[in-house]
Amino acid sequence: MADWLASVLPADTPANPGLTIARLASEKMMGRGGLKLTSPAFAAGGELDPCFTADEEDAVAPPLEWTAPPPGAMEMAVIVEDASSDGPTCHWAVWGLSAQKGKLLEGETPPRVGKNSLGDSEWLLPALPKDDPPHTFVFQLFALDLPLTLMPGATREQLFEALEGHVVAAAVLTATYQASDQDDEAWDDDDDDFA
Repeated sequence: MADWLASVLPADTPANPGLTIARLASEKMMGRGGLKLTSPAFAAGGELDPCFTADEEDAVAPPLEWTAPPPGAMEMAVIVEDASSDGPTCHWAVWGLSAQKGKLLEGETPPRVGKNSLGDSEWLLPALPKDDPPHTFVFQLFALDLPLTLMPGATREQLFEALEGHVVAAAVLTATYQASDQDDEAWDDDDDDFA
């Protein structure tokens, strides 16, 4: 991972050079113009609630909020990746967002969504092995100097190619998640008092 990126991500974030932010942004773009990405559902570096993962039924994408981008920005894009996986795994690829202070509500369908790592155009629910250590999810916000002409359903690589050379500011937000092992707890039949 680039030295500058290591300085803006939590210390325990895996050094995954495949993160989109590492490929498209630079240190001077980070937080340019005061650009900041937050979520009302978790603190920076905090834990993702299971309601945003495959560990709960009817799970949805988490809410996000961002400040106004610097002047000259024409569109915003969001990419969410699991830095703890090879690749890394793309959980969400969103663009077509207005270049202004904005937000995505919990479970809201964005204007344009590309394919996640499973080839679906939706929030890919984190589904982690029970014995895995916590994974770090990197929410990446990009302010662009032109509106993208990509149609919904584009791949991560197609989005990457469209973004290359057009990022004027970026911001990141991280969250961790570890699969719950509560479902593994079973009743011990030897302790049952039922006849």
